[in-house]
Amino acid sequence: MGGKNSAKRKGKKSGKPQQGQARSGSSAGNDFRGAGFAGSQVLGHGTMTANTYVQQYAPVPTALDALPQPPVGFTGREEDLTYILDVLDPDRSDQGPAVAVLSGGGGVGKTTLAYAAGHAAQRSGWFTGVLLVDLHGYDPQPAQAEEALEALLRSLGVPHEHLPPPGAGREALYRSQLNARQEKGQRLLVVADNASAIAQVQPLMPPGHHGMLVTSRYRLTGLGRMRTVNRLQPEDAVALLEAALKNNDPNDPRVGQDPEAAERLVSACGYLPLALQITAALLAQDPGQPLSERADALGGTESVLDGLDDGDRSLRTMFDQSLERLAPQEQDLFRLLALNPGPDISTPAAAVLADQPQPATERLLARLAASHLIERTPTVRGRWQMHDLLRAYAQEQAAAVMDRGRAPRRRYDQARDRLIHHYIQHAEAANTHLDPTGSPVSARFTDREQALEWFDAERENLMATAHTTPHAALDLSFALGSYLRWRRRLQDHLVVRALALDACTKLNDTRNRATVWNNLGGALQELRRFDDALHA
Repeated sequence: MGGKNSAKRKGKKSGKPQQGQARSGSSAGNDFRGAGFAGSQVLGHGTMTANTYVQQYAPVPTALDALPQPPVGFTGREEDLTYILDVLDPDRSDQGPAVAVLSGGGGVGKTTLAYAAGHAAQRSGWFTGVLLVDLHGYDPQPAQAEEALEALLRSLGVPHEHLPPPGAGREALYRSQLNARQEKGQRLLVVADNASAIAQVQPLMPPGHHGMLVTSRYRLTGLGRMRTVNRLQPEDAVALLEAALKNNDPNDPRVGQDPEAAERLVSACGYLPLALQITAALLAQDPGQPLSERADALGGTESVLDGLDDGDRSLRTMFDQSLERLAPQEQDLFRLLALNPGPDISTPAAAVLADQPQPATERLLARLAASHLIERTPTVRGRWQMHDLLRAYAQEQAAAVMDRGRAPRRRYDQARDRLIHHYIQHAEAANTHLDPTGSPVSARFTDREQALEWFDAERENLMATAHTTPHAALDLSFALGSYLRWRRRLQDHLVVRALALDACTKLNDTRNRATVWNNLGGALQELRRFDDALHA
């Protein structure tokens, strides 16, 4: 189940269609010049009104079978398909519009899922035809609604000479055409692929009992029932990889020969269908390459994104397209989030990174989440996480900004320092509620339970921060000791104590050296490594 194959076209001018030429692949090959067309139109001051009715007296060519088949290896989308088909079912209990909006990050397989759902709905006899239009929402020049309406009208068989000029008349004619088909007992499915804004889609909404599927990398609210398309489950990702390999060579044995390497490989691809399709193409070009070698290459020193480019499709280019659609403030925050050393970040910590008020930061984070460049953590409200491949991309973007000169690098260094200071300050404050022999109890946390809750949420970030600088390692070793013992995180306890000893050596800190050695001995003793503890 692959992503958009056109992702490599970064910077390529898609341009507007020539007169009489549709942008949709569904009708570009039809010639309407010889078609007969007649009808009655209600006009008001040069504008077709919404109750326009067009009657066709002669047959005209149409393109209502434009839906491509899903690629080989489509799998793992049973729940998504069930949800979409429930929306499109003409016998559904609710009377809302039969419109499903599929959103998800680039390369997650939204288009393929829409194709599969459309074919399943047709097999059920729910639709007599499908209209397909690509809105090119993340190209340098996205399609405008007027261009999409022209493509759809051409697919419906309207000759170019009968197309109204751009404006309300074109949308009215589109609705009239669909209403006329409904009167004849026809039900059409409109697939609007690759949208980036509601304004692209709203004029294309079909009237009556017709259905619609919309795909977008952005959560387009207010159009219909929404469904987020997520990454594949590991077993489904392996199945996709094997099917794609066998599509090139039915005798390709590599997945069956080394299932462990296959699991590592799909994990390195982030379980993204596009990344898996690219990887399968690269493996097909080198039939002798073991899966373990490919997995090692993706996890090696070069950027993982370098290894997810087959010459025609590129995951980095797809991420570029998504980033370029953001406002400058959103782009900046996305890059800054790469400075967080841990796996997720809280809204207050993100505000420290951005050096701006928390409400403003929260609005920016919500927009990044709506664009599927970050995700809300599923268990704790107010925390955000980033997919590993997007994290690698964000780190590339941050490094590129820092390479532009001394001022940008200083700004990013200051942001990182603010975040480290934030984690240390809060850890020291939380520790006062756990260590009765330490400093007076801090008012930053109301009680021990709140302090423990904060420690639990930030533990991985704090452990990662302890690896950033010697000063951070030393301060966090003292601040985390009581908590890690309390939660019996004994291996983490040993790690921070060892990092503190290393920090004393690097800082030539003789004042804290004895205490640090003693703390390390205590951590070793908790792990029952008694000889090492006595030595410490």
